[in-house]
Amino acid sequence: MKPIRLMLLIALWQAVAASPVHAADALAQICSTGVFRIGTEGTYAPFTYHDDAGKLTGFDVELGAEIAQRLGVKPQFIESKWDGLIAGLDVNRYDAVINEVAITDARKAKYDYSDPYITSYAVLLVASDNTSIRSFDDLKGRKSANTLTSNLGKIAAAHGAEIIPAQGFNESIELLTSGRVDATINDSLTFLDFTKRAPDAKVKMVAVDTSPDSSDKSAVLIRKGNPQLRAAINKALGDIRKDGTYVKISRKYFGRDMFQ
Repeated sequence: MKPIRLMLLIALWQAVAASPVHAADALAQICSTGVFRIGTEGTYAPFTYHDDAGKLTGFDVELGAEIAQRLGVKPQFIESKWDGLIAGLDVNRYDAVINEVAITDARKAKYDYSDPYITSYAVLLVASDNTSIRSFDDLKGRKSANTLTSNLGKIAAAHGAEIIPAQGFNESIELLTSGRVDATINDSLTFLDFTKRAPDAKVKMVAVDTSPDSSDKSAVLIRKGNPQLRAAINKALGDIRKDGTYVKISRKYFGRDMFQ
C-alpha cells in the first residue's frame, strides 16, 4: 500500500472513531478500492475529449488524474453525456464530476464543490478587420451570434444586439468570419483553446467582461455529506498549484497560467 494512501486511511479511521456521523464519507470507499471514479463527457475540448489516437485527454482529465495520484489511488474516468452527467452522482456511478462544472447556487443546494480551479469570462469577439466595435456598448444595433438561451446571449441582448441563433462556438465563429454577423460573445477559455488550434483565424478579442455576473468559476463536484473527501480534494488541488503542476497543464492546453 502506498504511504500516502496509508496515511489517508489512518487519518480517516481516526476521524470516523471520533465522529461516527462521517462514517459513510466517500473517501473511505475510494481508499479501500484504490480507485477514484470521475464522471466526464469526453466530448468537450479542451477540457475532456479524445485525441486523434482515441485516447481520453484534456485539461480536466489531466487535473483529475493528478488529484487521484495525490489521494494515493488510480483514476477511473467514466464518460457520460452532459444531460445526465451530474445525475450520475446521485446513483453513485462515480465519486466526482470533473468537467468544467460551473459553481451555481442551484447546484450548491444539492451537491458540494471543491475550491474553484479555473475561471472563465465573457469575451467580445469580432473579425480581425473590424474597427467599429471596441466595447460591449458598441453592440447596439449590431448582430451577435449566440445560443438563444445562454448567459452570453443575454449579455449581448442587454447591450442592444440582435441575436442570431448559433449552435455553439464553432458555428458562431463561422457566422462571424463569413460576415453574416458583426460579433459574438463567447467563453474566454474556449477562445484561448481556439486561438491555440487556429492561430491564423481572422478573429480578435476586443473586450472582456470581468463582472461577477459574467464569470464562471469551475470546481470538482461531489455528493453532499463527504467533508473528508472534499478536504482531501482541496489539499490535492492546493499541492498541484504549489508545485507547478497546474501551470504546466494549463500552458499545455491554454498557452498560459489559468489559475484565478
